[in-house]
Amino acid sequence: MATITAQLARWATELKYEDLSPESVEAAKRFLYDTLGCALGGYQTHDVKMFLEHEREMGGSGPCTVIGAGDQMSPVTAALLNALMVRAMDYNDIYWKQDPSHPSDLLSAPLALAERDHLSGKDLVVGIILAYEMAMRLCHIAVPGIRERGWHHATLMGYAAPVVAGRMIGLDAEQMQHAIGIASCRCFTLGCAVAGKLTMMKNTVSPMATRAGVEAALLAKKGFTGPEGVLEGKEGMEHCLGDAWDYSWFTETLGQRFLITDCGMKSFPVEALMHSPLSATLHLIGENNLKAEDVQEVLIESIARAADILSDPAKYDPQGKESADHSLPYATAAALAERRVTPQEFTEEKIWDKRLRAQMAKVKVVANDDFEKAFPAKQCARVTITTTDGKKLTHQVDVPKGDPRDPMTIDDLQVKFDALAESVMTEPARAKLREAIFAVDTLDDVNDLMTLTVADRN
Repeated sequence: MATITAQLARWATELKYEDLSPESVEAAKRFLYDTLGCALGGYQTHDVKMFLEHEREMGGSGPCTVIGAGDQMSPVTAALLNALMVRAMDYNDIYWKQDPSHPSDLLSAPLALAERDHLSGKDLVVGIILAYEMAMRLCHIAVPGIRERGWHHATLMGYAAPVVAGRMIGLDAEQMQHAIGIASCRCFTLGCAVAGKLTMMKNTVSPMATRAGVEAALLAKKGFTGPEGVLEGKEGMEHCLGDAWDYSWFTETLGQRFLITDCGMKSFPVEALMHSPLSATLHLIGENNLKAEDVQEVLIESIARAADILSDPAKYDPQGKESADHSLPYATAAALAERRVTPQEFTEEKIWDKRLRAQMAKVKVVANDDFEKAFPAKQCARVTITTTDGKKLTHQVDVPKGDPRDPMTIDDLQVKFDALAESVMTEPARAKLREAIFAVDTLDDVNDLMTLTVADRN
């Protein structure tokens, strides 16, 4: 019987634009708009600027545009830098089943390779939908997820990225299988990337897997070989991480429908499990016109991993943005102090604001067994605010804004895009880019899209 990677490779190489559903194509445009907005926001961050400076010092040029900056670099380098921009603010999309994923971490690969080879917008749409299909299906196969086994979910991107990149450069099924082997067998990522005190690697591990996928596909095109059976074979992922795997997501349901329409978007620039409690907190603040000084305590009930990952002792003393956007106490404190949670609450100046930091001591996070049982079908959170005059105010959110069951509208997306991009891109430039994105399936050359992603304002 063919390995799982062989079956994946064959299906991916045979996927055509004509196979896509109209709903998936429209979703691809919406996610492309959201992704490029996140990239233009991420382009302005310190860690991206640092990595961009590093790559400039390394030298080399190529045919692929670096978003915002406008540098022309190799597809491997552009894939890394653009993915890092997308990921840097923790504001891009989210899908969470047995494992979490941010499928748009992969979109820099089809963008770079489509630009390099002057592919059409329809080719790019195939690459976008394939990225979501691979990333999202991988979220289901480990029971429990690899995150519960101590590994970061960027590990799974090492399997998805070469599939997306390989499809863009026209690998055949055998070459595609080699590309998967080349990338995945060296892309295991330790869970410590998001544990305790966080560093810049939190946002970088997945972009590095995307870069590895592009390089693996290019090597496979030249005849370079990689191991077979990297999922279920001898000393593959299953062998190394233990049993309980559900491969039916690749062997039985692949191609029946496209999962991109099930992916969520983020309405806050923070870790996904924080969205429901923040929505509940802001609801109570707004409904009762509360000021920070009116609040004595905020009790947050959520699932166990939220209490563990997002409110450990290090999260009560975030030292930088990477920890702050994974700190439920900090984000809740921001909601109390500023009555909002936007990118402006994660600047270096704001993170050290004494009034804001003082609110963190009011926040208590506990696990709720009933919410644990409902996850991941629901992302339940209940917030109880005790006011200084003794009132208890409670609100529960089961589905955060941006979930497909409560989706962000086009107007919501434009507000988010403009807030991220307006400091580096004028309104006419943003309008041209928006128009090109929503007509991407009519473009003859993706280069025409990428030229519009360059900042025209310092």
